[in-house]
Amino acid sequence: MKTKLKTIAAGALAIALTACSTNGTAETESASASQATTDTPFPSTYEPYPGVPTALVGATIYDGVGGRIDNGTVFFSGGKIVSIGGPDTPVPADIAVFDGTGKFVTPGIIDIHSHLGDYPTPSVDAHSDGNEATSPTTPEVWAEHSVWPQDPGFARALANGGVTSLQVLPGSANLMGGRSATLKNVPSRTVQGMKFPGAPYGFKMACGENPKRVYGNRGRMPSTRMGNFAVNRQTWLDAKAYDGKKRDLAKETLKGVLDGEILVHNHCYRADEMALVMDMAKEMGYKVSAFHHAVEAYKIGDLLRENDVCSAIWADWYGFKMEAYDGILENAAYLQREDACVVIHSDDANGIQRLNQEAAKAQAAGARVGIDISDAQVIRWITLNPAKAMGIDAMTGSLEPGKMADVVLWNGDPLSVYSRPEKVWVDGALLFDAMDRKRRPVSDFELGQPGEGDVK
Repeated sequence: MKTKLKTIAAGALAIALTACSTNGTAETESASASQATTDTPFPSTYEPYPGVPTALVGATIYDGVGGRIDNGTVFFSGGKIVSIGGPDTPVPADIAVFDGTGKFVTPGIIDIHSHLGDYPTPSVDAHSDGNEATSPTTPEVWAEHSVWPQDPGFARALANGGVTSLQVLPGSANLMGGRSATLKNVPSRTVQGMKFPGAPYGFKMACGENPKRVYGNRGRMPSTRMGNFAVNRQTWLDAKAYDGKKRDLAKETLKGVLDGEILVHNHCYRADEMALVMDMAKEMGYKVSAFHHAVEAYKIGDLLRENDVCSAIWADWYGFKMEAYDGILENAAYLQREDACVVIHSDDANGIQRLNQEAAKAQAAGARVGIDISDAQVIRWITLNPAKAMGIDAMTGSLEPGKMADVVLWNGDPLSVYSRPEKVWVDGALLFDAMDRKRRPVSDFELGQPGEGDVK
């Protein structure tokens, strides 16, 4: 496995392992205090776990941008990517060097659509905190205020799926569901210790069947798709008139969207509705960053490209309700053919552990109809493209010098059903190692439970 592995500082290792099991992120009082003095409520207190300078050599590298390097080298130090290149890439002496011969390296996997923490495991009513289904518009709620950091799903996503960052969204009962939370996938005692530093907030919206079903069944508006749009438009008009003199939490979020500071993530299945939403966005002065689920996106790939809107989709979920009836397996491939932005998402605590396999299924569906998409491009669907739609692509999503050292070493081709993460680094800290059972994060909730910390 290793050509050379220098001894990791015992103190740093002890800190990291202790934090994985008990303390959460390596938060410092000084960092917390300085951020708490800002005007941002609930500031991120995230601090990377301790890491050491590390090089991965001899592996096949997918850089996330669309490039492939055979017999490549990735060197990271201080939590950042320092260099990436071929076998002649310089590597300093006296650092940890892992032999990646026969293995593959990718950026950390990013899930743009997760409900981990808001709908955690065990899935019981007491944990159902993802939908504030009491009004068709609830822009005032924030997903982070429901996130349970001890959800065992976080560790499963890290170990089984190589997921290093994720966006936790409110559910889709409402036309406007509230703010999202972008998280680093690290163990922490608090959600603030997981909050991705510098990430913009997202704003969850929903089209179609869900809002009209939830509220129409209560005999209130909206009960139709035209009602959906009417409520949306009036809410935006009210927000545009907000002067800020008296604080209104809902309108503060909507103003953030209108000012371009908060990114819109819109649950929407049908192509005709996506087109209408893009027109509504132009009318009201905001932009949709991504349509989520988007099973009919293949019908309007050109419109999505022209409006610079990503489609966050499943590989093969369709037909489970009327608006999902016209989904096709070739959705991602047709979008890629139109040079539109493709993202593979999970929306599921199990699916988040297999985003690499989901991307491979979508690639295979394209190949069957004559659309050949390179492996390197497909990796982009689960790394740089979601980072772009989440507004964090300047910091993560690809293996480029200066970016966060969010890195996965796979024991085989990441687009093979037989491969899985062997090691996962977050900001240069080794948080999972399949070769070391002690290097597996376990939440306090799991301690002492049957199957504690098990990964597949």
